[in-house]
Amino acid sequence: MTAFGERLRAERRARGWPIERLAAASGVSRAMISKIERGESSPTAVVLGKLSAALELSVPELLTPRPAEDPRGGQPGTAGPDLPDDPAPRGGVVRRAASTPEWRDPDTGYLRRQVSTPRFPAAVTEVTLPPGARVPYPAGAYAFIAQLVWVLSGQLTLKDGPAEHALAPGDTFELGEPRPREFRNDSAGDCRYLVVVTRTATP
Repeated sequence: MTAFGERLRAERRARGWPIERLAAASGVSRAMISKIERGESSPTAVVLGKLSAALELSVPELLTPRPAEDPRGGQPGTAGPDLPDDPAPRGGVVRRAASTPEWRDPDTGYLRRQVSTPRFPAAVTEVTLPPGARVPYPAGAYAFIAQLVWVLSGQLTLKDGPAEHALAPGDTFELGEPRPREFRNDSAGDCRYLVVVTRTATP
């Protein structure tokens, strides 16, 4: 089973959901969910968006392995500084580029690099969108988060409900109320942008 399959199964079971319920909530078939959980299939960006919306988790959260429980009874991911497995008991965290987690959409080649670690209060992701690629997300994927997009290079077309915005390097866009959105690269070269996500509600 892949790390993503493990995370998906863990989140589904933590809610007491059978596969059929997740399939109904997400619009992803039961067969596809089962294959993903067993590591037999990799989700596309579209499927990833549907699953994140159904589970009320951001895409970065769903792509991150589920944090272990604090052995002293605390919340996941809030282990104290004196625990032996704390990676940085008295200082910051260095993560080399080679060890930064990546996920690539098997359909479009869309690439996500998770810049921040689960310790950080915001999820910071670098995205490379290849020429001609388009990645739609349902409104539900934005119902519990605040998100900012910052274009680093190339040209990004961001469809925000009925509105459409052409973003150039240095441009930013702060997403508003939840609505269907599409990230599209109509240019001949790659588009790179950062996505910063903070949670505004707890599932």
